[in-house]
Amino acid sequence: MKKLLFILIICVPAMSLAQTKTNKIVMIVSSYGKDMGKTRPGFDMDEFSQAYQIFKANGLVVEVASPKGGKVEPGQFNKDKPYHKIVLQDSSAMKLLNQTKPTSILHAKDYDALYVVGGKGPMFDLVVDPSLQDFILDMDSRQSIISTICHGTIALANIKKDNKYLIENKLITGYSNEEEAMFGKTGSEFPFLLEDRLILRGAKYKKDGAMLPNMLKDGNYITGQNPYSTTLVAEEIIKSLGKTPVNRTKYKDELSMELVKKAVLGDMTLAQAELKNNSLNYDLELIAVYGYYQAMFAKDDIEKIKKGTAIIELVIPYYFNEDLYIPLSEYYLKSGNKTKAIATLNEVLKKNPGSEKASNSLKKLSISIAKPGQ
Repeated sequence: MKKLLFILIICVPAMSLAQTKTNKIVMIVSSYGKDMGKTRPGFDMDEFSQAYQIFKANGLVVEVASPKGGKVEPGQFNKDKPYHKIVLQDSSAMKLLNQTKPTSILHAKDYDALYVVGGKGPMFDLVVDPSLQDFILDMDSRQSIISTICHGTIALANIKKDNKYLIENKLITGYSNEEEAMFGKTGSEFPFLLEDRLILRGAKYKKDGAMLPNMLKDGNYITGQNPYSTTLVAEEIIKSLGKTPVNRTKYKDELSMELVKKAVLGDMTLAQAELKNNSLNYDLELIAVYGYYQAMFAKDDIEKIKKGTAIIELVIPYYFNEDLYIPLSEYYLKSGNKTKAIATLNEVLKKNPGSEKASNSLKKLSISIAKPGQ
């Protein structure tokens, strides 16, 4: 009997220590936020909620820290999103956000990984927090997992090791200048842009298209470009800890941006077929808005305008929004397709006969077409 017990003791650990070990992660958030971002921008709740749930579902012990400690405030966010509803009702999660640890008391030996949440706030406080810099440097010396998302990557920018910047020659990503120009409401208030600073520090900065999911791994560093890269980063952390991420149902916005990326990369037929069969699984408004922004910021680049309108066209059979259809007619006109421009405006009037915007746009378009030489 004793011999059998001895064999069990020797053999059981071989099953997989990594799968049975309880790992500990600290999520770093900005202390800068005030009045839900109205007075000062805070951390990004999307990047917190989605990652927190993945960490918790995979058995990680989660702590939350900030430069000042205590209660922290995110920027504005949509409380109706499913991942936010879950976190807002999770008393443990809310306690962590109301009683964050100050970064000054963190010790690298206590954690297997760190995850820096983005949002605009980090550009003002995480970038200059000496305690956080010391903590990250200590985590690096232990080859622990160092991960960031979006603007959270700025926490790495000022750290030096052996008189060189820590991120020199490291493959990393973060919120791009293009994303800042298109979606950064407070970007003009920053003393510098994230992409510029990372490149200045010698990082091998690599980005994907604006708001497309993008995660990079370089050794023990895991970085994500934007909010839609959050789940990729969180699950890569789980894998890097030697675990297999538990199965989960992906969120609508997550699935939507994955589909948009496939369409942008040229697999438009697949995207069309997927929406035809499963349109209810996607955030159709999000897909349409993405196309709208792409076309709007294309300015006079006809090819980019066509790519933007092609994304909007993906959801036209399943989604109607007058405020998107009318600009769509203008994009068609810019790209030289007057037939589609007129058809789009007529479609608006068919669904909303009282639309003054559509009527006026159609009248102007008709007058333009009637002019000699048009």
